[in-house]
Amino acid sequence: MAISPVYAIRETAQNLWRNILLTSATIITIGVSLWLFGGFFLFNYAVGNATARWEGGIEFVVWMNADGTPEQDAAIRTALDESPEIKDWDYVDQDGAFEEFKDLFADTPELIATVSPEILPPSYRVVPADPDADVVRELADQFKGRPGVRSVVSADETIRAIQKQADKIGIVFFIGSVILLGAATLLILTNIVSAIKSRGEEIEIMKVVGATNWFIRIPFMIEGLAQAVFGALGAWGGLWALDKWVISGFNDTDSLALLDGFKVSDSEFTQTSLMILGIAVLVSVIGSAVAVTRYLDA
Repeated sequence: MAISPVYAIRETAQNLWRNILLTSATIITIGVSLWLFGGFFLFNYAVGNATARWEGGIEFVVWMNADGTPEQDAAIRTALDESPEIKDWDYVDQDGAFEEFKDLFADTPELIATVSPEILPPSYRVVPADPDADVVRELADQFKGRPGVRSVVSADETIRAIQKQADKIGIVFFIGSVILLGAATLLILTNIVSAIKSRGEEIEIMKVVGATNWFIRIPFMIEGLAQAVFGALGAWGGLWALDKWVISGFNDTDSLALLDGFKVSDSEFTQTSLMILGIAVLVSVIGSAVAVTRYLDA
């Protein structure tokens, strides 16, 4: 017995309306759980983008003037080479700085169009032999005020503390989202079982007249899918607000200059959005499949 799309949609809508309170609770639970899960990834992306320059043991960055002279640059290189307290260093020229700039602001091409490599400062990424905060601070201070040096930015305790806190927050978000996703799956299952039981006599009649199991199952499975998709849309709206009003706010605060680049690119946001949609579909499939299979096999 073939199923009509109009019939499937009508039955799904009726099932959702019959259990409107349980349906609403399910959608909200799915939305919150996916928002937490997506937020975990967005914050990880943002922290990774902001702290990329501090990877590999780099503890401070010496920013040079864009119009500095070769002599000034050579003096800094000599100081870095001759210092026994410096384990390693890496030079990022203006072209390299421009590539980093393009990566950070890939979603704002109008801003990239106003910038050229010539106006961006080159820099030295320095890895001290001793990562102790006091030692790093004292070593970084030795380069401040030198000819050709624009500024010296140290990771100090700030970046390390932010990375540790981000890890803790991420774990909380992840655990919370997994628990709520489990609850959402059970709610979908409960919602569909309730709908099936309320239409028990009708389903028995359908079986008698030759309706196949799939003819009966599909509207209920679409019901579970609809709840999950609505929840995913709510989560997407929450993630959009989180990105625009919270994460982007870090770049608007001068006091957080160490976190320049704390942002989520369009591609990262899209990947996260597709991921939560996929998880929503998976949750709906599990919950609805268990419910309809258990009832029809009874």
